[in-house]
Amino acid sequence: MSQIDVLMLVEPGSLLLDLAGPAEAFRLANQALQRRGEPPAFRLRFIAAQPEAESSVGLQLAGLEPLPDTLPASAWLMLVGCRHRRADEPEPDSAQIAAALRTERWLAAQGQVLLASGGRLLSICSGALLAARAGLMRGRRCTTHHELLDELRHAAPETEVVDNRVFVVDGPVASSAGITAGIDLCLHLIAQHCGDAIGAAVAQTMVVYLRRSPQDPELSPMLAHRNHLHPALHRAQDAICADPRAEWSLDRLAALAHVTPRHLSRLFASHAGTTALHYLQAIRLERARKVLATGATLGQAAELAGFSSEQQLRRARRASQAS
Repeated sequence: MSQIDVLMLVEPGSLLLDLAGPAEAFRLANQALQRRGEPPAFRLRFIAAQPEAESSVGLQLAGLEPLPDTLPASAWLMLVGCRHRRADEPEPDSAQIAAALRTERWLAAQGQVLLASGGRLLSICSGALLAARAGLMRGRRCTTHHELLDELRHAAPETEVVDNRVFVVDGPVASSAGITAGIDLCLHLIAQHCGDAIGAAVAQTMVVYLRRSPQDPELSPMLAHRNHLHPALHRAQDAICADPRAEWSLDRLAALAHVTPRHLSRLFASHAGTTALHYLQAIRLERARKVLATGATLGQAAELAGFSSEQQLRRARRASQAS
């Protein structure tokens, strides 16, 4: 898995949560990967037209990288939201205006190259407006904060602006609504790039729901039965999520959790409200669902999810629907 440069564009007045929330999600994904003995997947970089910027809450952000002349071909460029200028604030001075124009020109040029070379453009909240002004939303489906939807439609009349969505993914362009929706989007992309188990681990650490796509239920099966703090049970559940195809027996799970099989059964019952077998089945069904969504056959989905046959997968789906 190649490491991705995640470049976060910082402007004066950048919403600190838009910036810090996604950055923490990527940091925690690297941490979860390293716990599994794997290399980090993301390299965080913070870029700006000026070396310093004041955030939305007045915190000064310093040591920002200058806008690069070229972007790595596979980079993810993230545009975060900015606070509205207050009525009692002075108008921007000439240096601030020049920096804003330099940012828009740079984005218009580099954004097109990035999208054509396999990179991704991500926007949070009013970041979609900046992308629209740079011509990067033309012909795309996108969203933004609910208070800015009409403004986005005006700024990008050739764009399909989607209401009432947490986030929208249209090819290499992904946009999200305000503030915490940026975390939802990043969790979705982390799960896509690093696997469901890593996405679920990050969501669990951040104590947020894992929304896999705009159409999916808010609570992922990867997070169900995980609202407990028992480390031994988490170790068993992490192992199942990381490799649902494996031949998981209660003895093997108990050995990984460093408890006896009988004690592990009690932990599943008292802390997760289910059994180890039912939990394994739910994770395998979720894996099969995702594989089927890619156009795979039922047989392929059964094999990749850890079911012994199509018939076993069908029986498991019927039992799940009946319950």
